[in-house]
Amino acid sequence: MKKIASSIIAVAFLYGCTDEIPMVNLGIDDVYYIARMQKLDLHPALTGEQYEWYVDGTCVSHEKDYIFLAAEEGDYALELKIIDPATPYDFKFDIHVLHEEVEYSPYISRVYEYCPAPGQFVNEMPRYEDGDTYADILRKAEESISGTNDIMITLGGYGGYVTFGFDHTVMNVAGESDFRIWGNAFYELTNPDARGGSAEPGIVMVSYDANCNGIPDDDWYELAGSEYYKPETLHNYRITYRRPIPGHVPEEDETGYLDDITYIPWTDSEGENGYIAKNIFHSQDYFPKWTDENELTFTGSRLAPNGIDLSGTGRYYVLYAYDYGYVDNHPNDYADLNSFDISMAVDSDGTPVHLPGIDFVRVYTGLNQYCGWLGETSTEIARAQDLHIALPGIPLPDPLNNQSLTKYNNHNK
Repeated sequence: MKKIASSIIAVAFLYGCTDEIPMVNLGIDDVYYIARMQKLDLHPALTGEQYEWYVDGTCVSHEKDYIFLAAEEGDYALELKIIDPATPYDFKFDIHVLHEEVEYSPYISRVYEYCPAPGQFVNEMPRYEDGDTYADILRKAEESISGTNDIMITLGGYGGYVTFGFDHTVMNVAGESDFRIWGNAFYELTNPDARGGSAEPGIVMVSYDANCNGIPDDDWYELAGSEYYKPETLHNYRITYRRPIPGHVPEEDETGYLDDITYIPWTDSEGENGYIAKNIFHSQDYFPKWTDENELTFTGSRLAPNGIDLSGTGRYYVLYAYDYGYVDNHPNDYADLNSFDISMAVDSDGTPVHLPGIDFVRVYTGLNQYCGWLGETSTEIARAQDLHIALPGIPLPDPLNNQSLTKYNNHNK
């Protein structure tokens, strides 16, 4: 019995979130050791009419299975009650949450998907080289935005996305922002108070690894930014881009900035159609060269256009930032406006959902907009950070201490 229990402890500590822990007796052992911010997936072998899980005396779930997750180190007393007239069961056990053996990184550790829509920076950020496969491009995207490499990647036009994660579960801490994402937005100098310039908002989706398999195949939830509930925002929007057909003849426009105004055609779920034009500044292919597909389709929420041609002649566009809740929407100096609260997650109907934490983040370009010689509105990102993991030598700020928070944000610029 001791040998089996020791095996369970070792597996739980090394892997945290796993459904491979051997079952002993009723499926729950007397004690577990796991690292903080790692999940322990508990599956009782017995069944009953009702279930109650308690952590330190507080009922936390009525489901048969339970995932234990803790941000703080310490000892936790758990209790499982199976309520059944024939075989009632009450079992108490302990979970010891330890500090991780290898310090967590606060930054991106893995990119799971990189699927940009066509755009003027596609095949350049990251750079496509002859013969590159999707695996090669995925690796390049990961190398670009992992850690503090801060090499920008593009998501292309509307719907293009990247999916990434950390080396731990990002905890949902009540009343606080949980993670931050860097883009390349800026305000124009003539009227910075209007918060216009280059704002190319990306929508944020999050997912909790509920099945504990380490891949992003669970439900996704949108973080409801300032525009989510506005009537101008379309939900369940769909767009399809088509690769230029062989023999396509470019059609220039009169400004001299666009080499081909009918370059990549698109159609959408609103019955509209248009083109991603090719401009004189970027001559490479705009359709992802590593894919053999001739059509790319994306779905999601679509934000209202934010670009205004102040010149009236198509020569000076200003893209205005939305209030909050989007990537590449405000300059990186504004840490609070580039940070995100997991508590803002909503389901496909717009109903708020509670997630104890998240394991995967997806960012996608939120506008279908073309602004003359500036080209398509495309979200770019360079870095993401879990705000609950202290940086080396920099303690986490006290959220109630403005001076501490300001110092921490300045270090992260």
